[in-house]
Amino acid sequence: MSHNSSRPAHPAGNPVVGGARSCGIIYNLTTAKKATFLTDTSTPGRPDYRQARFLTSAAKLAQCPDDNGWEVAFAGRSNAGKSSAINSLTGNSKLARTSKTPGRTQLINFFELSECQRLVDLPGYGFAKVPLAVKQAWTRQLEHYLAERQSLRGMILLMDSRHPLQPFDQQMLAWAEAACMPVHILLTKADKLKKGPARNTLLQVRKALADKAELVSVQLFSALKHQGHEELRARLDAWLTDVSVLEDEEMDDSSEPQEESQSFEENSPDFDEDS
Repeated sequence: MSHNSSRPAHPAGNPVVGGARSCGIIYNLTTAKKATFLTDTSTPGRPDYRQARFLTSAAKLAQCPDDNGWEVAFAGRSNAGKSSAINSLTGNSKLARTSKTPGRTQLINFFELSECQRLVDLPGYGFAKVPLAVKQAWTRQLEHYLAERQSLRGMILLMDSRHPLQPFDQQMLAWAEAACMPVHILLTKADKLKKGPARNTLLQVRKALADKAELVSVQLFSALKHQGHEELRARLDAWLTDVSVLEDEEMDDSSEPQEESQSFEENSPDFDEDS
């Protein structure tokens, strides 16, 4: 697998470069011999996720949008709730396609937040009911995307909180680590667990990934209960937004209404939260 030398090795959640001013910034690794220039020179502000719109779908890397600007990919098993998380984050239940059939969505889907900011919904992986050859093709596609996509600033990795750290999840983490790419894990469907077990799962996953703490962070999340959205938005903002913009808006943030807190104390009825 090729190593992406343009992606900075920095603690997960921190802006890629302190004081970055534009999408045209030079990104450096301390061990890199060269830097990569991104062609988009506009200055990104804080994204308005409610303004997200479908941009395009790609069956292969050559069909992806021009590789400039900043983007964050959502990845996970076929039933981990990727599309539900994107739809809940953006307040648009029809933005990202969901399916009751695991693995049905086989394309890389791009959603535009601004001219140089994108969210990316990667094909679900794992036990998808598709031929082995198709699974293998998806696997190669995911690996190449993570290794070669220069505009990719981080990955949101979704895992069912009842079944975290499956073999394919570990593979995604290995690819991300090889690419020096920060990962933020969403332990989804957390409302299906009581508060104690949910908290224990969070702590266990953090402990299991302690050796990757510089690149990997973890939180509980429920699209159904709108739990964890504030933390997720903060993580996305840090990856997609000029750090100086966030600092300038810090005082304004204190006046924004806070999300209602939801409890995981009681189990909720079963619900479908598909890919």
